[in-house]
This record gives sequence, C-alpha cells and structure tokens, in this order.
Amino acid sequence: MADLLRLLLRVAEKAANVARVCRQEAPLFQLLVQEKTGEDKNKKFVQDFKTLADVVIQEMIRHDVGAQFPEMDGFIHGEESNKFENGLGESVTVTVCRTEEETATLLASVLDGDRTAASLLARAIHRDPATIEANTDGLAVPLSPSELGIWIDPIDATSQYIEGREEVLEEGHLSPSGLHCALVLIGVYLRSTGEPVMGVINQPFNHKDPAGRSWRGKHFWGVSCGSVNVCSVSRPEGGPDGRLSAVLSSSEKPVVKEALTSLCGPDKLIYASGAGYKILCVIQGLADVYVLSEGSTFKWDSCAPHALLRALGGGVVDLKNTLRSTCGAQDHETELTYHQPYTECKGADRWANHGGLVAYRDCSQLRSIVAALKGKL
Repeated sequence: MADLLRLLLRVAEKAANVARVCRQEAPLFQLLVQEKTGEDKNKKFVQDFKTLADVVIQEMIRHDVGAQFPEMDGFIHGEESNKFENGLGESVTVTVCRTEEETATLLASVLDGDRTAASLLARAIHRDPATIEANTDGLAVPLSPSELGIWIDPIDATSQYIEGREEVLEEGHLSPSGLHCALVLIGVYLRSTGEPVMGVINQPFNHKDPAGRSWRGKHFWGVSCGSVNVCSVSRPEGGPDGRLSAVLSSSEKPVVKEALTSLCGPDKLIYASGAGYKILCVIQGLADVYVLSEGSTFKWDSCAPHALLRALGGGVVDLKNTLRSTCGAQDHETELTYHQPYTECKGADRWANHGGLVAYRDCSQLRSIVAALKGKL
C-alpha cells in the first residue's frame, strides 16, 4: 500500500503539471473545451465541459498505475470518455503512448496539427515530477492491489478551471470560487465492499510564486483500513464558539438553507464551488460539515476525500438513507460505497450519489445535521 500511495502522489503531481501547462497556453486552452452531451452530461449545469486536460490526466494516471500494478487493470475508472473530436470532426481515442514523441503525435491529431501545443502536453505527461514529500515509511496495510479499484476525477470543479479566476487563499478561510477549487482526485476502494481505503488530493493552484508568477500546488493524502488510520492533515480543533459551520452549494434547496441557518446561524453557512473542494474544506477544518441534498455528485468526486475523512474519524454518508435510517446517524449502512453502479440508470448517472450526502469529521456533528433536516426533505 505504501508503494501504491507513493505512485498515486507522483501521478497526481504529474496531473497537476498537465493542468498548469494547459492554463498557461491561453489560445490552446480555448481549443480544448468541448461540451459534454447526452448521457455523459451532468444535469446540474447548463454547460458542463470536458477538456482535453481532463482526458489526458485521466489516461496518464490509468497508464502509470496499470504499468506498475497490472492486476488493477480494468478497475481504474475515470469521469471522462477518452474519445475526443478534433476540428475536422474526426474522433480520436486519447491514450498515453510508449514514448513522448508518439504521445505528441497522437495529441497533435486532436489539436488540429498544433505540434507545439501537443509537445508541451506530451512533455508534461512523460516528465517525472520532483520528489513528493510524504511520510509513508512503515505504512503497512494487509491489502494487495488485486483487491482494490480506483476512481479518478482528473480536474474536479472543471467550470472553475475553465473560468480561471485567481483568488488569494487566506489562511484559515475558504474561498467560494476560483482556480484553487480545481482539484485532482484519486480515490482507492475495496472491490469487495466499496469502502474507500486511500485518497490523494492535489490542488494544482494553491498559491502563486510572487517572483516567478508560476503556480505552486499542494497535496493531501490519507489511508483508512481496519486499525490503520493515517492522514497528512492533522485532525482540526472545533471552532472557538462551539457552533457548527456548514459549507453548501449556492444552489442548495431553500428548505435546507433555512434548517441549517436555524441550527448554525446565518454567519456559519458558507458557499463554495466544487464538490471535492467542499469536502477538502471539511478535512482541513475550514467547515465542520458539507451538506448536499441533490444527487449531483459522483463516485469520482467523493471517493478520494472520503478516505481522508475516514482516516480523521469522520466520513461521508448518503443523506437520504441517513434521514430514513432507524439506526441513527452513525449507521455504517449509510456510508457511501464505490463498487456498484445504479443499474437502472444510464451513462454517468450510474455512478451518481443519488441520495445527496453529508461529509463530516465528527459523529456528533452529523447527528445534529440529521436532526435539523429530519422531516424537511
């Protein structure tokens, strides 16, 4: 497991490099945007975009993990289709090739012959990143790769990534939108039960170097399996006034906002973009809980941060099932799992978190949220 974690940290940093390269080439970036249609479309947004950066990152992670752990091949899942349409209307299957030159040639066919842009992307894909600092020594978990599957969200909060607004992150505060909401998420789950056991989060646009004006990233990771619970983030302390704080989507239902305003107070409701970023805010202690009543997130959004929360003693539950449960908020059966699709649905909806969710660090906070929303939804 330590070898797998080190690999995922490395490929997540490679993914962050790809995301940054794509943002730095503004004319190229405009060419890369392609609207999703049909069953792959996220119904929450009027326009939900797929970028070539998404596809390249996903296929790079799949390639690198499959090369080192071939027994995981077939269980490395991503958000995106790797089919991309170029300006001539030709469908190109994006994969990572054996050499940088071969990958550049393939990408040039997507980019309408733009060899310069294709070479920049290929170089980021094939270049090993700087050493990632992570204290994984002695991490012993009795699992083999053949027992595990992976969910990849190559760029969560794609709309924020595309818009590209540069907000300054204040220490101890979350920001509602901007490039920092865009995350690379890699989650590992048990094939047998669907439990999330490892997560890696990379924030490619964490801060900007004031001298060189280049972006620097930050990574987070966690492992939760049996008695092993290790996280790169320390468990945050509660707020000084003891009141609960909740992060929500601005489009959350009025009844949920009203119930949580009564529980927390209006100054303790915070709004932010990106499902992954909102759960990361809970992990970091910038909010106590993340509540979502809609089924607008997917397994690739929640798997990685869910593992980190479990390592900190928290979790992510299905909101609808938790409200229906007679066993209380701590019922293990209400935790999200990641191994089974909703067979009655099609396309991306097969992997949606249909019942909404609550991400939490402390069970007492979860119970407070459930009590506030009981009978309201």
